Amino acid sequence: MAEQKTALVTGALGGIGSAIAARLTADGFRVAQHDVVERVADDYFRADLTEVGAGEQLVAEVIARFGRLDVLVNNAGAQKVSPIAEFARADWDLVRSLSLDAAFECIKAAVPGMVSRGWGRIINIASAHGLVASPFKSAYVAAKHGLVGLTKSVALEVAEAGVTANAICPGYVRTPLVEKQIEDQMQVHGLSRDAVIRDVMLASQPTRRFVEAEEVAGLAAYLASDAARSITGTTIAIDGGWTAR
Repeated sequence: MAEQKTALVTGALGGIGSAIAARLTADGFRVAQHDVVERVADDYFRADLTEVGAGEQLVAEVIARFGRLDVLVNNAGAQKVSPIAEFARADWDLVRSLSLDAAFECIKAAVPGMVSRGWGRIINIASAHGLVASPFKSAYVAAKHGLVGLTKSVALEVAEAGVTANAICPGYVRTPLVEKQIEDQMQVHGLSRDAVIRDVMLASQPTRRFVEAEEVAGLAAYLASDAARSITGTTIAIDGGWTAR
């Protein structure tokens, strides 16, 4: 019997990360879940990925506990909104370190084992903002564009080793954080919930509906499968048509 494959999902306690972890578990992977908060569980790993070297250490800990790492899902990230002239350097560093630097470190540590076994999947959760831009989100847009570039470069390096690297680019996803933003927008604009969703938050998504976290998880699960072995070095938008404009 083939040994069970291990997946690591960073930022696994959030909406998208939690859905991906659940789906990969259902598909038979042993899933190591990472986040920054304290939690006691055999499959949970705490790390502050804003710290230099934390990503490499996280991967080393997962491999030490489970013996291998076959699927790496770089999902951890942060968002800050501000005009560029007022954008705090600390906020810029936070967004970049979580969305780009941590992914670099985790990939760097995970690739050797994947290459040695001749099988691996690197799945980077980027964003529609890795393909297009919006105002007041300079750090996030820059980091996600960087993550897309990192994905392509890594894919070329490991293309002959049975390892793939791809970026998923979601639009607005229905998560607890977004749900809270809906309530805030209702108060600010004096609009109904439906009006806020359709005319404010989803104005850029032609479908006028949120992407569900489970939809992103389904795509991640496909990319983690043997059926996706020829898909590498690409971005896959799951954004309700946002980037088709």
